[in-house]
Amino acid sequence: MEKERTQLYMAGLEQVVRNAHLDLKESMEQFKAYSHWFNTEGAVPPGIASDIRKTYKGIHDHLTKIRGINQLLESRYRQHYRRDSLRDREISEIETLSKNLYSRFESMLQEREAKSRQKDREEDSAVCNQRTPSQWFRSTENQLILLRILRELYKLDYIYKTEIRLDVAHRPRVIQNKQRSLSLFVLSGEGGVMDILQSRMQLREYDIKERYAKDELRGVLTHLREISAEEVEGVIKRFMDSEEIQKLKCLLLSIQSQEDLGKETLYSADNILKEMTSGEVRTVHLN
Repeated sequence: MEKERTQLYMAGLEQVVRNAHLDLKESMEQFKAYSHWFNTEGAVPPGIASDIRKTYKGIHDHLTKIRGINQLLESRYRQHYRRDSLRDREISEIETLSKNLYSRFESMLQEREAKSRQKDREEDSAVCNQRTPSQWFRSTENQLILLRILRELYKLDYIYKTEIRLDVAHRPRVIQNKQRSLSLFVLSGEGGVMDILQSRMQLREYDIKERYAKDELRGVLTHLREISAEEVEGVIKRFMDSEEIQKLKCLLLSIQSQEDLGKETLYSADNILKEMTSGEVRTVHLN
């Protein structure tokens, strides 16, 4: 009776191993289907990289399950258990191949990232060596970020959510049009009020703000879809929702390219701001 229970238990474990082996082979075929990305010269989309890592993790999980069951059978039921040498060889080959392919993939990604960082450093260095038309920010780091955003404005990812719905017909969509722009902004007013405003301004990933003087706050709002001056002014006014903050002046300058930074109007921003009245929000288009 005990022998029958043991054999039945071992048969159940053996079936688990066979199923895991089949799953392992299926995952390996899927993993090999991604192998053309391991030698590609182009960038690997983030979604593909995530799928590759997920598939490799699945292979590792199957191998761990098989190894654990084999160890249990050998240690507890050695006298009854006979390993399948052909299956073991195939599993070992899959493990070696998957490790080599994944190592190649990660090395390729690291090499691409290193080249990308080097390219960015070279481009930033070139910008620093050139005469910048208008130094909107006092901070060199923020100015370089501004120039980089302008250079890559139409490459940035953006999801536009028209409505929060779960059905397929109302999924978020990626904006494809070229009506993208930046709004440079400068807010001016009494230092204590500026402190309150700065604490309230929670910007997005591609936006920048810089407090250089007590009475001045500068920044950039990045628009990855077509947007009106009224909408931009509305964003600023939402930050200026208390009576004391409403006394601040805000000048907005709409630009679409690095060339706009060299336009005469931008040099006159400080003079325009001085002419404005307390609480005024004004937009100037440079394009």
